[in-house]
Amino acid sequence: MQRRGKMFAIIVTCVVTSLLVLVALNFAPPEKKIERRITHAPASGDPQFLREMSVLLGPGIIAGNKVEALQNGEEIFPAMLEAVRAAQRSITFETYIYWSGDIGREMAQALAERARGGVAVHVLLDWVGSVKMEQTLLDTMVDAGVQVERYHPLHWYHIARMNNRTHRKLLVVDGRIGFTGGVGIADQWQGNAQDPDHWRDMHFRIEGPVVAQIQSTFMDNWIKTTGEVLQGEAYFPRLEPADGMPAQMFSSSPTGGSESMQLMYLMAIAAARTSIDIKAAYFVPDELALDALLAAAGRGVRVRVIVPGEHIDADTVRWASQAQWGRLLQAGIAIHEYTPTMYHCKALVVDGYLVSVGSTNFDARSFRLNDEASLNVYDTRFAAQMTASFENDLAHTRRITFEQWQARPWSQRLRERVASLFKSQL
Repeated sequence: MQRRGKMFAIIVTCVVTSLLVLVALNFAPPEKKIERRITHAPASGDPQFLREMSVLLGPGIIAGNKVEALQNGEEIFPAMLEAVRAAQRSITFETYIYWSGDIGREMAQALAERARGGVAVHVLLDWVGSVKMEQTLLDTMVDAGVQVERYHPLHWYHIARMNNRTHRKLLVVDGRIGFTGGVGIADQWQGNAQDPDHWRDMHFRIEGPVVAQIQSTFMDNWIKTTGEVLQGEAYFPRLEPADGMPAQMFSSSPTGGSESMQLMYLMAIAAARTSIDIKAAYFVPDELALDALLAAAGRGVRVRVIVPGEHIDADTVRWASQAQWGRLLQAGIAIHEYTPTMYHCKALVVDGYLVSVGSTNFDARSFRLNDEASLNVYDTRFAAQMTASFENDLAHTRRITFEQWQARPWSQRLRERVASLFKSQL
């Protein structure tokens, strides 16, 4: 009896130890972190800055692209569906959120129709982000010949990577038209941000040589998931210049280059000479990012940030964010809460020249844990459009003052302190 008790204790100890190890593997940073603040960078328009962004951080900057900003679901979904329905050879689609609802059914039906028409359709869904998806939607696609895969599904060989999700939002049609941005496939993104049930977001339609880089970013996770290499003219056709915008598709993943997205943001902020505008659905900067923003404000750069207000899908993120606002507000950085609905936009505009848009949030999860993708555009015309969009959103915000922040009640401070314990996972 005593021996049986000892064996039981050993088994329990082994099980608990194994679980702790698995948790530690999921919460530990995948690679060595950037440890020092970037203290110098050439100005954003300097040729040296462009060289470093091309060579040091990722794919080269390619000229000749056209990038169209789409506002909210009423512009985003019709453009995406139009492109899908016109596909002739291939569709590649990767997303984090795919839930059930009207737009979920419409997208599934459009993808299925093209597959029945002989188009090669490949869909990569994050397992966690698509857990709410009805089986009937999957059946609609699979029965029509769509190749649907889940990223890091719940299997024993993925246990150590369950905290690594693909947060990318990518759609490429015939290798010629690309889409990226913040939108997920769910009814919350429908409409025009007219009420708290319809979110504010942006997505981008892209033509030109940079679409090949978007396709390559999709292929990165497709190969990891399936082992299949999709190649040929159906996926990588010859692309002629569509406009004059220089751009690059920037990506990061814990399985390779997890710190590169944060490094890109830090370099862009260090390059700022006059202005930084940030749209952030989730704004929980770590010490390096805080220091970079404070340094920018200290050298006279105007820094403005728009974040969600009371309408947010993750209160813990808001509390962890608010805990850090004191130093930023004291430094003169303007923080505005968007009041009408959930604010899901993600954008960085530096000096009216560099614009970074895509799936990346300003937090540790995007910088270190998720697979992310952002399109960097180096163009004053596009930056002017994005600045105008920022100003329009600003008209629907409430600016937070340092005095207001300082006067928040003790209960709020307690929530912030608790939420801050988990900020490396937010």
